Amino acid sequence: MSGLGPALESVALDVPEAAVPAYEAALRTACGSVGLFRDEASGTWRLEGVKPAGAGEAALAAGLALAAAATGVDARARRGPIAAEGWLARSMAGFPEQTVGRFAIRGSHLPDRPRAGRITLRLDAGVAFGSGEHGSTRGCLLALERVARRRPGRTRVWRILDLGTGSGVLALAAARLLRRPVLAVDVEPWSVRTAAANAGRNGLRPRIRCRLGDGWRDRAVRAGQPYDLVFANILARPLCAMARDLAAGLAPGGRAILAGLLVSQARQVLAAHRRQGLVLEWMVNEGGWTTLVIRRGDAKRRA
Repeated sequence: MSGLGPALESVALDVPEAAVPAYEAALRTACGSVGLFRDEASGTWRLEGVKPAGAGEAALAAGLALAAAATGVDARARRGPIAAEGWLARSMAGFPEQTVGRFAIRGSHLPDRPRAGRITLRLDAGVAFGSGEHGSTRGCLLALERVARRRPGRTRVWRILDLGTGSGVLALAAARLLRRPVLAVDVEPWSVRTAAANAGRNGLRPRIRCRLGDGWRDRAVRAGQPYDLVFANILARPLCAMARDLAAGLAPGGRAILAGLLVSQARQVLAAHRRQGLVLEWMVNEGGWTTLVIRRGDAKRRA
């Protein structure tokens, strides 16, 4: 296409709140970016993903079928073409600077003008996820600020892990705020490349190691434990499944910031981690999404 890049298409659907995580996961099997928008009047959510036209069709069909079976909601996907340059323009227009606590998250299309008193993080304007607009990302950033205020003595070496790093925004925030190295891991090659590019854009390549890996199964993740701080902004079901690994991978007194779950799913996720001896310190609710901050005590973890 004469230098304009591959043709893109949107995949949009409407679902009730309880079905959002499953359908978001389905769209992410094929879409590089997924946006979520809540209709305040009806309480339903519109999910819109963007992908190269014709790409990932088998994975997307399987993901949508699995989401329908898991939720009992048969959401019909609507498709439409998007010119590559048109999507970038839309992304720029829909990506104003986001301010979350001490952080200012700014797209690469905006002027580089640091704001006094804020930690400015610059992200690729073409990335629609992890921009600081989503309630789960905002909750993680607010939780990080509070964790930083409880930080132990500066002589302690922090080990920080960001599971499912996506755009890398949480790894960037932790590296900048805590001035410690971060291992950022994602199962999607596209996310790893994006996170690495954003680390470079913010001058944080020496401090952030971006790696393709499958969570706690990854050799580097296992070798780096125990961690003092773990981010896991993913989905409720995988958070529950990895509770045992998380408990084993946390240092005594270490904390985990868990997100990507709806308010209605918080109790289920918390119960799975309490069974592993982890305790809730506090939670943050942002726009229908909950972020949990849990801690491993000094006592021996229960089997």
